Parts: sequence; structure tokens; C-alpha cells
Amino acid sequence: MKKINFIKIAKKTSSIQISELKKINKIFNSIFLKAIDVISNCRGKIIVAGIGKSGLIARKVSATLSSVGFPSFYLNPGEANHGDLGQIDKRDILLIFSYSGNTPELINMLKYANRFNIKIIGVSSKKDSLLLKASDVSIVLPKVRESDPTGIVPTTSTSITLLFGDCLCSALMYKFNFSKERFKIFHPGGSIGQALLLVKDLMIKGNKLPLINYNDNILKAIQIISKKNLGLGIVIKNKNAIGIVTDGDIRRGAKKFFKKNKVTTLMSKKPLYVSENMSAAKALAIMSEKKITSLLVSSEKDYKKNKVLFKPIGILHIHSLLKYGIK
Repeated sequence: MKKINFIKIAKKTSSIQISELKKINKIFNSIFLKAIDVISNCRGKIIVAGIGKSGLIARKVSATLSSVGFPSFYLNPGEANHGDLGQIDKRDILLIFSYSGNTPELINMLKYANRFNIKIIGVSSKKDSLLLKASDVSIVLPKVRESDPTGIVPTTSTSITLLFGDCLCSALMYKFNFSKERFKIFHPGGSIGQALLLVKDLMIKGNKLPLINYNDNILKAIQIISKKNLGLGIVIKNKNAIGIVTDGDIRRGAKKFFKKNKVTTLMSKKPLYVSENMSAAKALAIMSEKKITSLLVSSEKDYKKNKVLFKPIGILHIHSLLKYGIK
């Protein structure tokens, strides 16, 4: 029996798809730009639909749109025929995937959208298909050679449909200046979002900061630290941090000094601080190395100048890091 070279088969499959997927560039024209404009002007949701393998692609495209700030959900055309059409609002748009464009389950959805003037972006490989005839924007996918041994199983055709969806999302991201900062907003708990989190995203700031004037006495410092409940206070002079005092400092110092003594008698000078733009993960590493649970935060400008005296703009507490899963 002849030994089958599976690696050769896999490479051939890959080669076919890579070659065929280059055909996607044919559809990036004025019609594609119209699709971008329709989605950009949408005042409702982007409802993505498809049946079978096109449905799986539709789910993925919808998930990507939502993840980059375009409200979207997947609607199964079969379920829509049994009451779910009510989920579609006149402000919404339909983005429908069907490689053949003639899937029976789509008929009622298309009729409903046309009747209530809901815009449709149809994506199909057949120009004269039912889907594209009913669409306001008709995206004709190039016909491609399937990469399986029989040449009939949806392989390359699903890949090029998915590629179109990714290209559409990327174009929209550029149009709306999507950034890492916006990505973090939509992915606060995901591993990518965690990796992108900066100190300024997690730091305690504003009125929550325990700021203690250098002329305040120990009793006043105790009151401020207790009120802010962060376990430490920042001693400031002319708005610059000159030291920190912790609960431990207060407890130990109270045995030696009168509460009317200035807080500067207990403070630790030249407090350690980090930049607001430092990654949260790196800040945690510094905490672990120094065996501390909080770090003062400065502006990027002060940090780069390595100032001894700096204006504190925040406190990064280990509890904030743990809350977002940064360990």
C-alpha cells in the first residue's frame, strides 16, 4: 500500500488557498466604499446573518465588529422566521452572508427588510442571486477553487468570506481611528486587554488621593489616611511629593512622638514612583521586587526627567491590579 504524504497534502491545500485568496483584492472598489459608508452612518445595530458555514462566518464577523466598538449581534435567519424578525429595528442594517445567495431561509428576512426600508449589505458569490438583488449594497465575492481533495467542500470559499469580513472590520477601525486605548475599553478582562493596561488605567486619582501637607501633625495625618483607606498618605509641599507615610509608620512612630509633632518626622523621603504610561504588568513587577503594595504615579513628563520632586497624580494599589487579573 502506498504511503500517504500528509504533509504534502497539507502544503498543497495551503498553497491553493493562499493563491486563491489573492482574488479578494478585486472587490475593493466603490461598492466596498459604499458598504463602509452605510455602516459608518448606522444609528442602530449591525445585524449579521447567515446559514450553515456562512452563519459561522457571520457570527465571527459580528463578534469582531462588537469588539471594536460597533454594536452588533448575529441573527439566525431560520429563527428569524419564527418571531425573531422583531429584533430588527429601522435604524439597524443587515449584513448578510450567503455564498450562493439563494438560501431559502433568507427570503422572509429579505422581504421584511425591504418592506421596512432597512438597509442590506449582501455578500455572495453569485451576482444574480436572490440576496444581492434584494441588497442595497451588493458585494460579489470572487469564485475560488476549493482546496479539499474533491474540490467541492467549502474550504477556500469560507476562507475568502472570512477574509472579506476581517478586511471590512479593519477598514472601519481605520475610519474611526480605533486605538489600543479603545480596545482596552471593550476588553477589560481579556488577556490582550490586560496586556495593554497602563498604570493610568488603574490608578487611584483625584479626590481619592490621601494628600497630607508637610506642616500637618501626626494626628491630622492619621485622620487623612483613615478617611482615604489606602494604608498610606502622600506628604506634599508646594504640590510636590516629598515623602510618604504608611499605617505602619504611624503605629511605630506614635510610640516615640507626640501626635502634635509634624508628620515629616515619620515620613519616608524620596518615595518610589512610576510613570502613568508604564504597563500595569511592569508596575506589578516593581512592587514584587520592592515588596510593597502601592506605588506613587507621576506624569510621563516628570518621570522622563527623573525628578526628585514631582507632582503625584495617582496611586497604584495592588488591589487594583488583582481586580483586573494582572498577577
